[in-house]
Amino acid sequence: MPPCYVGRVRRESDGVSDISAAHRDDSPWAKGWSTEGLISVLEPLVLEQRRARILEVIEGRTDNVTVAMDAPHDPHNGAAVLRTCDAFGIQQVHVVERLEPFLFVRKVSLGTERWVDVHRHATQQSAITQLQSAGYLVVAACADGELVPSDLAQFERFALIMGNERDGISEAFLSASAHRVKIPMRGFVESLNMSVSTAILVHAAMAHRKGDMVESRRREIYARGLVRSVVRVRDVLANLNPR
Repeated sequence: MPPCYVGRVRRESDGVSDISAAHRDDSPWAKGWSTEGLISVLEPLVLEQRRARILEVIEGRTDNVTVAMDAPHDPHNGAAVLRTCDAFGIQQVHVVERLEPFLFVRKVSLGTERWVDVHRHATQQSAITQLQSAGYLVVAACADGELVPSDLAQFERFALIMGNERDGISEAFLSASAHRVKIPMRGFVESLNMSVSTAILVHAAMAHRKGDMVESRRREIYARGLVRSVVRVRDVLANLNPR
């Protein structure tokens, strides 16, 4: 559902960031710390109210619905999609960077890029292979879809594919899609902005869905939340042996 293409000025404006920068504070994960080791050390350093809030968010999270952006261009759109996924409980987002690196605007994402898992792919086939091997049904958002948003609730585990702002969804994703979903229009306009379309579709998919992550994933995300809640966490962990 591509709107008009946005020029490069959007990618070069103030506040635009590369997604890799959002995860630089994940360094403890690469230094031998286990999930339970981090929790045992950091949990006593975090206020009970903050711990409760992290656990509350995790309770509503799902790994059974994911969004995959096919070559997103506008960093405002990309940031808005991350924010939407966080707001509705989607933990994993996939991005195919087949045309250019994935950029986002921090003032739009509001920090949600630090709370969702962003998987980056160089090609559509890489994303398709990973999604299908993980058991996701591939559903493409297209103006000619046979499904409407409310139909998404019937799928236990699926990946929603959102296309590039100018070119829409690539043929590779369309060929791999088991279904296509459309947003019915009543006005003269024939399409919506990618981020708006994503919000409508994700809201419909998640409206009656509960959190469903396995316990190991819950603990992993809880540990990550603690890492991001402790002031000078790197200094704290640097003075301890990894557990």
